[in-house]
Amino acid sequence: MRLVAWQPDDLLRRLDDVVAVYGAAMGYRPELLQTRRGYIGSHVRRPGFRAVATLTPEGGVAGFGYGYTSVAGQWWHDQVKSALPEPDREHWLTDCFEVVELHVRPVAQGHGLGARQLRALLAMAKGKTVLLSTPEADEQTSRAWRLYRRFGFTDVLRNFWFPGDERAFAILGRELPIADRLTEDAAS
Repeated sequence: MRLVAWQPDDLLRRLDDVVAVYGAAMGYRPELLQTRRGYIGSHVRRPGFRAVATLTPEGGVAGFGYGYTSVAGQWWHDQVKSALPEPDREHWLTDCFEVVELHVRPVAQGHGLGARQLRALLAMAKGKTVLLSTPEADEQTSRAWRLYRRFGFTDVLRNFWFPGDERAFAILGRELPIADRLTEDAAS
């Protein structure tokens, strides 16, 4: 498997593959994926956009991740801001990189691909903090949760409900830049 940095046009060229990975990893019903396709396609033009992908030897997409600068007027940013107490808003959302998506096909999970993608994405991130949302799950059994904790993400909001989603989410955050030692530890 090969980890590559993607430019916006790279992600757009592989949008069908990206949506397929996203759907499989998140377990979303197929009828929701067309809407998500539009969101993902529009995200590539956001300020500070950064993306990575893990490609199979055959050229397929085993996983991907992307993010951008989180600013007022973006749906996710505004949802999270409205739920945070005032002091936390300034700390977390001023100069923030948002990890929007980070997914690995279920058949490829458990081999460190998510950690490599997250490490590469955070190394490219600009800002003083990074935030992400992830479905609430058992932290001991969820690979995603264990990954985020290894990378030093802490609770910002728990049991948060985004309009239009059937699951509760956690908003997790950490300071940037990410230390070299932490990225080496998270790789193991």
